[in-house]
Amino acid sequence: MMTDPALIEKSLGKVGTQGANSRQLRDLWAIDQRERVVRLAQSAIGKVVLVGLCAAMARLAGVGVLFVLLAAAFAYLPKWRNWIVLAGAVTAVVRNPKAELAGTGAILLQEGLQAALAPTLGAAALIVYFACACGALALVRRNKTLFLARRPVVSLLGVTALLCGLASAPLLHGLPRAALWAFLTVFTAYIWFFAYALMDQRSREPGPLLFQVGILHPFWGSSATPLGKGAAFLRKHQSKSAEELAVTQLKGLKLLAWALLLILVNKVLVELFEVRLGIPRPELAYAAFMKGAPLPIWSNWASLVWATFGGTLTLAIWGHKIIAVARLAGYRLPRNTWRPLESRTLAEFWNRYYYYFKELLVEFFFFPTFLRVFRKHPRLRVFFATFMAAGVGNAIYHFIGDIEAVAIMGLWPAAESYASYLFYCVVLATGIGISQARMSAGRKPSPTFMGSLWSVLCVWSFFVCLHVFGDGTRILSLRDRFSFFASLFGL
Repeated sequence: MMTDPALIEKSLGKVGTQGANSRQLRDLWAIDQRERVVRLAQSAIGKVVLVGLCAAMARLAGVGVLFVLLAAAFAYLPKWRNWIVLAGAVTAVVRNPKAELAGTGAILLQEGLQAALAPTLGAAALIVYFACACGALALVRRNKTLFLARRPVVSLLGVTALLCGLASAPLLHGLPRAALWAFLTVFTAYIWFFAYALMDQRSREPGPLLFQVGILHPFWGSSATPLGKGAAFLRKHQSKSAEELAVTQLKGLKLLAWALLLILVNKVLVELFEVRLGIPRPELAYAAFMKGAPLPIWSNWASLVWATFGGTLTLAIWGHKIIAVARLAGYRLPRNTWRPLESRTLAEFWNRYYYYFKELLVEFFFFPTFLRVFRKHPRLRVFFATFMAAGVGNAIYHFIGDIEAVAIMGLWPAAESYASYLFYCVVLATGIGISQARMSAGRKPSPTFMGSLWSVLCVWSFFVCLHVFGDGTRILSLRDRFSFFASLFGL
């Protein structure tokens, strides 16, 4: 125990200095809270400097400078926003058409046609899809009592099942079959964007049709999950004044800088773990196990831990870059990934890890279930609604996101190879459902340091173990994955 007054004073001084340094660092970083910087960002020179810095950082981070310029134009030219967002969508599709063409080449080869037809087929599918989407939105806007307006997700999933059944029919061959699968690939790639757009048509003041079509593929980026949700969410989070716009854009600049720092950290960690320490990727660990020459147990565990942590870091970098561009356009959007290492419960991790995917599942699966079933049983109601979102919704989302597997493998083999991910969804949903029910009953983790540390370790251990079943690949059967999982414990 420290009893010398001089030592105590010295120690307190050291702590005080560290605290002051920490505060100085935070103050230096908080440029969006400084009045002079915010005023400068509203001036003509400040706008040029701000956009220039964002463009330079975006280039370093691997984001197209063109999208930064589109974001700036969107922010500073409010009268042209609908046309800018539409032009941005077209630009994004033209610059990165691979997502829409995934699997089309393989389907063409399967039908005895040239894979070189894939871009033409994909472009035609995109044009037909956007024309159909535009027509459906206009129809729903005029008549909000249509089933498509009242139950958009059920309707869209029904159309997906119908088209999938039609495309799998034995009577359909050659170019018509390939064309239908190309359309279905595009349809499922945009299905959740379209669902948000249909929901917005029911609101009192839906967004302009041009804008709705434009955000079916927002220029700031996305996956099959809309980062920024739909038009209603974007309207709510749009900067309302010049000062608010400047603060939002400065936050976007900071997020780009943070993404660059994380990219550097990721490179260092990859060099350390994969190159210097030789920790294999899980795919290599699985392959060695299946060949009958398994890697050491510690190596397999290290592989899973690094894959879980590295995957989270990669997701954070990807999401930060997209949200930063959206903030430059003036949208005060929350981050997609926010401090997942601090999660003390499974439900909290689920919220921090991939925010917009969680929001999608909550919007389209949790709330519809929660409002309809088990109203007299609150805990069961929360658990079941959570299970429908994190389990059923999660499984549907990923199955239709890989719909070309049905075309290439056939319906039953595709479903059979999906068993591992289904198991992952069931375990994940059960864990999160129990976590939600415990929290709603007032049972929270210990607030002490050791209690928090234990909770964080439990949460990450859960996801490290579950990674064996949820990597999204179809290379191993469920039985093989159980065997690999047992081998981690020497069984």
